[in-house]
Amino acid sequence: MIGIIDYGMGNLYSVSKALERLNVPYIVESDQNKLSQADGFILPGVGSFKDAMHMLTETKLDSFIHEQVAAGKPLLGICLGMQLLFEESEENGLTVGLKLLPGRVVRFTGMTKEGKRYKVPHMGWNGLAFHQSSPLFDGVERGHVYFVHSYYVQTDDRTVVLASAQYDVEVPAIVGRGKIFGTQFHPEKSGALGMRLLQNYARLVERERN
Repeated sequence: MIGIIDYGMGNLYSVSKALERLNVPYIVESDQNKLSQADGFILPGVGSFKDAMHMLTETKLDSFIHEQVAAGKPLLGICLGMQLLFEESEENGLTVGLKLLPGRVVRFTGMTKEGKRYKVPHMGWNGLAFHQSSPLFDGVERGHVYFVHSYYVQTDDRTVVLASAQYDVEVPAIVGRGKIFGTQFHPEKSGALGMRLLQNYARLVERERN
């Protein structure tokens, strides 16, 4: 069973409906006692990094996430939920993240090196380039996924960047280390490719449980 972590800032409906379509058992919960019964977790997110970290800290779900990861349970962050996995973000002032992966979250400049403007947020379909193997990629072929974000991750550790997209700069699109994963895009809104990624994550959670 997958626990969708409800801290008041996630797109809970679309993620839960995607798991329903995949026949994956799940709960949507903020209660730590109930969440702890899950075999793996999804951390969704919509909105500001600063506000999200405030909510996680206020509810002590930040400590819960660290405890569950330390216990070996898989975790998947989606969109803002992926950004929260990293060390810090410059959004609305510098804010410390969960520090589960190395890197910081910065805003698209909206200006190329040649001085041409481009749209922020990065919104719409964009192609993925895969850099490493991952259990998330079983049966996944090259394709496009759906992004909506104004901030992106910068990291000096290439080992955590599993796949990327280009939007003036290289955007880490799928990240991971060990049993911690994240997608900058919305897999639940990304057609067959996104659903396959979610299905592979659910299978990984099931394997870890057994």
